[in-house]
Amino acid sequence: MKNVVSDCPIEDVMRVLSGRWPTLLLYWLKDGPRRFNELRRDNPTVSHRILSLELRKLEAAGIVRRTAHPGYPLRVDYDLTEAGRRLVPLIDALAAWWEEHRATTPPAATEDEVRAS
Repeated sequence: MKNVVSDCPIEDVMRVLSGRWPTLLLYWLKDGPRRFNELRRDNPTVSHRILSLELRKLEAAGIVRRTAHPGYPLRVDYDLTEAGRRLVPLIDALAAWWEEHRATTPPAATEDEVRAS
């Protein structure tokens, strides 16, 4: 992991939740437990490896719980912990803010458009 730059707690939060997938995983898990392949179907652009890494990172942070059910084939569910459930209103608030902001702001340039200019 990268070195801590400041004593700001936001730095720690961003270490866990930054990137493309962590907040999406929380969004997909907010309605209840999901199996690994269900999470892959929610967004087929995430690779198996990245999904595994992100779920492990969220599990290590105490936000996601992994439950293995005995039997064959092995069934594994992922669900939000209490700490993860406490993040759901924050993610919903971010989504609402973005919808409001997007409605009043012209679309941002894509990375390709920025490079071309």
